Amino acid sequence: MRYLLLAIFGAVFGLGGLVAWQAWDFMNTPAQSPGVETIVVIEPGESFEEIAGRLYAENLTQSALKLRILAKVTKLGAKVRAGEFALNTGWKPMELLTELTTSSGLQHKLAVPEGLTLKQIADLVEASGFGSAESFKKAASDSELLKKYNIPADSAEGFLFPETYFFTRRKGDDARYVVEAMLKEFNKRLAKAFPDNTPSGGELFDVITLASIVEKETGLASERPTIAGVFVNRLNRNMLLQTDPTIIYGLGDAFDGNLKRSHLEDPKNPYNTYVHPGLPPGPICSPGFGSLKAVASPEKHRLYYFVAMGDGSHKFSKSLREHNNAVIKYQKRRRKK
Repeated sequence: MRYLLLAIFGAVFGLGGLVAWQAWDFMNTPAQSPGVETIVVIEPGESFEEIAGRLYAENLTQSALKLRILAKVTKLGAKVRAGEFALNTGWKPMELLTELTTSSGLQHKLAVPEGLTLKQIADLVEASGFGSAESFKKAASDSELLKKYNIPADSAEGFLFPETYFFTRRKGDDARYVVEAMLKEFNKRLAKAFPDNTPSGGELFDVITLASIVEKETGLASERPTIAGVFVNRLNRNMLLQTDPTIIYGLGDAFDGNLKRSHLEDPKNPYNTYVHPGLPPGPICSPGFGSLKAVASPEKHRLYYFVAMGDGSHKFSKSLREHNNAVIKYQKRRRKK
């Protein structure tokens, strides 16, 4: 009996030693040597069992089962983040788990310039690989999503904040996450532009509509408060805004780069501010922070007109006579060039 007990204890300890050695070997031996970089996308909601199986298939671990056991013992399995990761087959198991649970993954840049329309942003998102333009436009008109971010409109036109974003690319073509990020950024910047009294509802809609016009009228930051003041003055006196960018927006794909007199006189274009009084039906682009601030604090003056001088800046006038003289002067200068 004594010899039998010794044999049993010996077998148990031997088995324990074998298990311990295998655990040590697994923890200290990479799947491959030398290693190679492998890109892996972890989808939201994936179980660690599925993740471990894929890591094994990609030669990132020697054993999916042992990796699952390690993740359970260390309680890291539930902490794995969704995203796109650059992993290496030469990493040891704990290096692999650390990267998947602490890293933000690969970040890809999406630079959205100021003054783009919703359609232009959608095309940019698709070209940059962050989802289809169609899914972007669909999300940008989703009533539940717009309500979530307090957007007082039927679409996110004008409310998609122009900024440089960094995302981890996701499988599929759904760009909803990009729209959400841009609306979230819009609300943050709006609060900064209007720190004392942030507009909402119809007032916000009008603010963004006016800011979008200011954005399209000048590329000079120093001019934006002055131009905002001109439009406020015109609105207060019930004068037509008479701004070309609104007409161009209303023409859409029909605009060929040549703005004609017939366009200026066309009452069928609801965005024709040479014919229709007040603000146009809605924003014509996504304004940047400078334009938001300009509308929040428009310059107070007695100016009602401005004309481009050909160098990117504008000549501002108080009277129509003064404006007409400026138009003649600077149009002649442009023709000579």
